Amino acid sequence: MRDYEEVTAFLGEWGRFQRIVFFLLSASIIPNGFNGMSAVFLAGTPEHRCAVPPGANLSAEWRNASIPLEPRGGHAEPSRCRRYRLDVLANLSALGLRPGSDVRLEELEQEPCLDGWEYSRDVYRSTIVSEWNLVCDDDWKVPLTTSLFFVGVLIGSFISGQLSDRFGRKRILFLTMAVQTGFSFLQIFSTSWEMFTVLFLIVGMGQISNYVVAFILGTEILGKSVRIIFSTLGVCTFFAIGYMLLPLFAYFIRDWQMLLLALTFPGLLCVPLWWIIPESPRWLISQGRYKEAEVIIRKAAKINNTPAPAVLFDTEEMQDSKPQQQQKAILLDLFRTRNIATITIMSLLLWFFTSVGYFGLSLNTPNLHGDAYINCFLSAVIEVPAYVIAWLLLRSLPRRYSISSTLFLGGGVVLFIKLVPTDLHVLSVCLVMLGKFGVTAAFSMLYVYDVELYPTLVRNMAVGATSTASRLGSIIAPYFVYLGAYDRYLPYIIMGSLTVLIGILTLFLPESYGNALPENFEQMLKVKCFRNGQKTNGIKNSKESPETLITPL
Repeated sequence: MRDYEEVTAFLGEWGRFQRIVFFLLSASIIPNGFNGMSAVFLAGTPEHRCAVPPGANLSAEWRNASIPLEPRGGHAEPSRCRRYRLDVLANLSALGLRPGSDVRLEELEQEPCLDGWEYSRDVYRSTIVSEWNLVCDDDWKVPLTTSLFFVGVLIGSFISGQLSDRFGRKRILFLTMAVQTGFSFLQIFSTSWEMFTVLFLIVGMGQISNYVVAFILGTEILGKSVRIIFSTLGVCTFFAIGYMLLPLFAYFIRDWQMLLLALTFPGLLCVPLWWIIPESPRWLISQGRYKEAEVIIRKAAKINNTPAPAVLFDTEEMQDSKPQQQQKAILLDLFRTRNIATITIMSLLLWFFTSVGYFGLSLNTPNLHGDAYINCFLSAVIEVPAYVIAWLLLRSLPRRYSISSTLFLGGGVVLFIKLVPTDLHVLSVCLVMLGKFGVTAAFSMLYVYDVELYPTLVRNMAVGATSTASRLGSIIAPYFVYLGAYDRYLPYIIMGSLTVLIGILTLFLPESYGNALPENFEQMLKVKCFRNGQKTNGIKNSKESPETLITPL
C-alpha cells in the first residue's frame, strides 16, 4: 500500500486546511498552560505567624513580643509555627514587667499555634494554604497537593493513548477538554483540602490527555515540514502563552477561588472547535475506515482549493491492508523485541529525568529572590526562545545530539548556582532561567522524537507511555522544591546532576532524523536497526531530504 503522505501529497504542506488545524489545535492547548502550573499560586504559602487572640489580656508591648525570633535566610525572623505561652505572658504583663529589659524572652516557654495563624496579604489575598491552614505540622500537604495533580496527569497519560488509539483522536480530545474544564470549575466549591485535592487529581487527568491527543492529532494530519514546527512552535508555544497568562491573571486576581473561575472560562471557548477540527485520517486508515478518511481528505482539498484525484484508495490497496486493520495493539507491543524494548526503556528514563528538571525548576519560581509573579512570568517567557531553538535544532540537526546538548546546558548551569555569592540574587535567577531554557528545549523535542520512532498503530500509546514516565518525575518534583526548606541549594544539585546524566544516556539512543514516519512494526524495526548499521537508509539516502523540514512559514 502507498504511504499516507504519498496519497495526500496533492494537498500541499501549508494550505488553508493545514493552517486551520495548526492554529486551532495549538490554541486548544492554552488552558493546559493555566492548569499545568496553577498550583504555583493556588497553593502559594503566604508569610504567617501564630495568631494571638484579642482576649489574651496582653499589653501592646507584650503582644508585639509574643512571637519568638528564629534564624531564617541568614536573618532573625518571627517564628512561623511557635509562640510564647500566652498564660505566662499574661501574668508578666499584669505584673507590669517589660519584655527584653525586665524579662529574658529566650528563657520563656514556647507553645505551638493553638489559636491558628495570621497570614500576610502582601503577596496573596487567599490561597488553599490560608484557607485550610496547610502550614507547620500540615505543610506536607502543600507538595502533596501538587503531586496528586501530577498523579492525575500520570493516569491520564497512561489511559489517553490507549483510549485514542481505540476510539479515535477527536472524541478523546474533546472528552478530556470537558473533564479539565468541568472539574476545574467544581474545585471552586471545595469545602475541604481533601475535596480540592481529589478534584485536582481529575483535572490533571484531563489536562495531559488533552495535550497528548492534540499533539498526536496534529502530527498525523499535518505534513512533515509543518509537523516539526507544530510540535515545537505550535503546541509548546501556545502552552507557554497559557503559562504566561497565569501570573498575569494571578497578579490581578489574588483570591484562589476567583482565580480558578477566571482560568476555567477559556476552556468553554473550545466547544465550537468540535465542528471544525477533523478526525485523523491516518487513524481512520489504520482502522480500515477508508471512506471516512477519504471524506476528510476531499474536504481538505476543497478548503485548499486543490483538485483531488478521482481515486484515493483503490480496492487492491484496501484488500492489501486488511491484515493491518485487524491488528489491535497492546502495551506489551512496546516491548515485543529486544530492540524495541531497549528503546522503550531508554525513552522512559529520558522522559522521567527531564520531567524532574522541568517541573522542579518551574514550581520553585516562588522561592527565588524577588517578586513571585515576575519570576513565574520570566519562567514562562523563557520557554518561547527555548521552543524556537528546539525547532531550529529539529529542522537541521540529528535528534540525539540536539536533545543531549540542551540537557547538558540545562543541568550544567543549574549546578553552578551553588557557586554564586549569596548577594548576587539577579545572577542566581538568571542561571535558573538559563537552566530552565535548556531543559525546556529538550523536553519539547522529546515528543517529536517519540513520534518518529513508533508506528501509527502504537504511536499514541507510545507517546502516552513515555509521557507517563515523565509524570512520575513530575510527581516527585514538588518534593525537590520542598527540600529547599532545609538547604536552598540541594534541589539544584540533585536536578542538575540528574539532567546531565540523562543527557549522556541520550547519546545511546537511535537516530530518527531524515526518516519517514513508520506506519507498521516492520518499518519501525528498520528505523531502530539504523543505529546498529543494519539495512538502513542513511540521512543522505533517505527518501525525505532534510530540506523538507524547512517550513513554508
